[in-house]
Amino acid sequence: MDRSRPWITYLQATPLSLVFLVFFVVPIAMVVVVSFFDYQAYDILIPDFTFVNYEDVFTANVTYQTYWITLKFCLTVWAITLALGFTIAYFLAFHVRTVTMQIVLFLLCTIPFWTSIVIRMIAWIPLLGRNGLINNALVGTGIVHEPLEWLLFSEFAVIVGYVHLYTLFMIVPIFNSMMRIDRRLLEAAVDGGATGWQTVRHVIIPLSKPGIAIGSIFVIAMVMGDFVTVNVLGGGQIASIGKMIATELSYLQFPPAAASAMVLMGLVIVLIALLMRFADVRKEL
Repeated sequence: MDRSRPWITYLQATPLSLVFLVFFVVPIAMVVVVSFFDYQAYDILIPDFTFVNYEDVFTANVTYQTYWITLKFCLTVWAITLALGFTIAYFLAFHVRTVTMQIVLFLLCTIPFWTSIVIRMIAWIPLLGRNGLINNALVGTGIVHEPLEWLLFSEFAVIVGYVHLYTLFMIVPIFNSMMRIDRRLLEAAVDGGATGWQTVRHVIIPLSKPGIAIGSIFVIAMVMGDFVTVNVLGGGQIASIGKMIATELSYLQFPPAAASAMVLMGLVIVLIALLMRFADVRKEL
């Protein structure tokens, strides 16, 4: 950096700062302002400064239940995607020897992303439905005597959809961290008498923490705000914060939707802050 002309540094950072200001800070500020507005059936926005919208968020039992369901989805999907993501990333990083094969396998993982999220969720209906392929196979083989009703339009179906959508977001950062591990450390662990599990536990997992943290941030943020998966695979019977906000917006209830969005964002920030305490994400950036 040229200390004699520090203004050059600020000038270089100005374009990105303006983009950040216009597309992030200003929209968030507008949502904060609207969250304190009042509203009525025929008046979408009434400029005011009221805490009623936030009081409704923190006092309604239905809201507490919705937050609990969303948090349960988040933690369950996080645990499953972490287990799958770490296992797949470990296989790609340490058992697939050629870069070409690693690229091919990554491309196979991205195939579902070639279609829209709605199509990917609808594709589960013929599999999980009462007369779907899985139920037909279970009944045909005699494992069950009648179709399982809880496979579709249930919390199970929503979790399956989330895992399908977001496992790749856990694989990529963990794989990136594993590829940065010096292979001589693994050889030293083996020479020191460490078993395979001990090497994973004491060498690979600690050095993969930044990737685990980044993948966890992706998964948590997307699950907490998702409403499409809940709508399609929940069949209108499952609630979530994202779905609640989308419903309020559809009824033009912008102030309560803004208040719910700010509370949700605060909850996501708290979860991310807890993750940041266990890993230095800056090592991956």
